[in-house]
Amino acid sequence: MALKDVAVLLVEDDPVFRQVVASFLCSRGASVCEAADGEQGLSKFSQQRFDVVLADLSMPVMGGLDMLKAMSGLDARVPSIVISGNDVMADVVEALRLGASDYLVKPIPDLYIIEQAINQCLAEVTHTDPVLSQLEELSYQELNDNLALLEQNAQAAKSVQQQLFPASNISYPHAKIDYSLFKDNDISAYFIDSTMVGSEHLILYMAHFHPEDNRAAFGCVLLRSFVNQKLKLFRNGLSKTIIEPFNMLSYLNERMVKSGLDIYVDIIYISIELTKFRAGIAQAGQGLRCYLRNNEGLSPLALPESLQLGILDWGKPSIQFRTLMPGEQLCIATHDPLHKQLLLQNQFKGLVYDVNIPAGGFIQLRL
Repeated sequence: MALKDVAVLLVEDDPVFRQVVASFLCSRGASVCEAADGEQGLSKFSQQRFDVVLADLSMPVMGGLDMLKAMSGLDARVPSIVISGNDVMADVVEALRLGASDYLVKPIPDLYIIEQAINQCLAEVTHTDPVLSQLEELSYQELNDNLALLEQNAQAAKSVQQQLFPASNISYPHAKIDYSLFKDNDISAYFIDSTMVGSEHLILYMAHFHPEDNRAAFGCVLLRSFVNQKLKLFRNGLSKTIIEPFNMLSYLNERMVKSGLDIYVDIIYISIELTKFRAGIAQAGQGLRCYLRNNEGLSPLALPESLQLGILDWGKPSIQFRTLMPGEQLCIATHDPLHKQLLLQNQFKGLVYDVNIPAGGFIQLRL
């Protein structure tokens, strides 16, 4: 299960909402300890260890902010997610300043949003590989200094990259993503990623890094880090760039250029408005192609040519908007005929090492 063995401290004064959330989290594999107010929550926090705290901000006896302050003094390493019932941004901002990883606003339309928020904050604080943990916190100068490490150490680069790839089949509340990427050496020059952005949008992208060496692993870390920055700003109500494909690719190009690294990227970036089945699609470079898939096969979308990310005099990405019809899927694929054949055969295997298949692959979004 998605939250298997995750210990959650749920602090919520509304008994009905608390029971609904606790039952859902338990059904997803979590171990849930409940508290009815901040004082009870702090008492339970001091008695046992939790992986994450999920807490309402407005509670009797002791409010969420005072509780978080006290918890931080006991163990600042435990991540927290706050729930605001009155949408008072001053309290939310203060909670984030105190170290909360994320916030949610009642009413929560889909409980899977809570699961996703928990997984996101756990991913930010849990790194099994010290190389990845260090790279995500480095300044640009430190990034540049450590590029030599990944260039010279294939095992370190491979380890970093493998941790970034998701499972071959990713299920969201209103969508499913499947992919196959084939590599013919330790490092993949291709990368995919996706995430829910709030409750109404989903973003996904596929990227191809140049040069195709150990630096591709480094490029994956950079790209994921830049996307996560905009994701956090969106969740804090400070920016909508992450759901605006044109602006997102412009931002990513600026960051790639300013990094001072000679890494260039072909990328297709898609933002889906789930309630309206409307997709915004932006493209940089020429190495990837976006398709509409239906019962008749694959139909390529006509996107104007654009330069790769990482070029100083870049210009702008190409952009298109589409409303998906029932039964249509959006796909991104490399140009190799074998990859398109495997896509039509629904051969979704995740990241695969196979010297008999050209490097590259495909990703499919089904609503």
